[in-house]
Amino acid sequence: MLSPRALILRGPGTNCDQETAYAFERAGGHTKRIHVQALAQSPSLLDDFQIFCIPGGFSYGDDIASGRILALELTERLGDTLRRFHERGGLVLGICNGFQILIESGLLDGALMRNSSLSFICRDILIKSKNQDSIFTKNSKVAKMPIAHNEGNFFATAEQLKKIQDNDQIAFQYCDENGNIDVRSNPNGSLENIAGILNGNKNVLGMMPHPERAAELAHGCEDGKNIFESILN
Repeated sequence: MLSPRALILRGPGTNCDQETAYAFERAGGHTKRIHVQALAQSPSLLDDFQIFCIPGGFSYGDDIASGRILALELTERLGDTLRRFHERGGLVLGICNGFQILIESGLLDGALMRNSSLSFICRDILIKSKNQDSIFTKNSKVAKMPIAHNEGNFFATAEQLKKIQDNDQIAFQYCDENGNIDVRSNPNGSLENIAGILNGNKNVLGMMPHPERAAELAHGCEDGKNIFESILN
């Protein structure tokens, strides 16, 4: 059986594409890094892949708002292609800036606002899976991995939050070492300690922590590897 193939998107300001490709490959997948301009010119490239990943970074310098310009580019030039991709069951993963892009493009509900501390946060945190039935979270446990963002404070309207909770779309929550969810383990003020959410069909995931930066012992921790193995197996 062939291993799943992941398209790792590149673009102006993305800076985690190599690490993300390496994490997928180390977990047993095959990857190709493709620039957004090349994909926009040949959208059929996506047909050869089962996974579409938008990695972290500062796409287009996060001008206007974090992830907004690349989100507009994807929506205007690749909107139909991406819709068909995830509607046929393709997996979409957005990490950090990729999560911001998924929200800005409307593939996920809610908003990512400035951290409650009003400062950039770069440190290790702990998360645990809230939904353990999705392909992204089936191998999950309390896991340590880094965050590095200025706008990771997840917010949703009361109506959006009810929908997310009722549909079991909360993928990951910030927690302490025992898995407890409380304000002390929340690094950025996110509603309900949310670190990652799913779409209604559970095949699109956006998350603020960086699993690709905790994918081998050389990183000091390999908890992030479980997410890539969960996706691929």
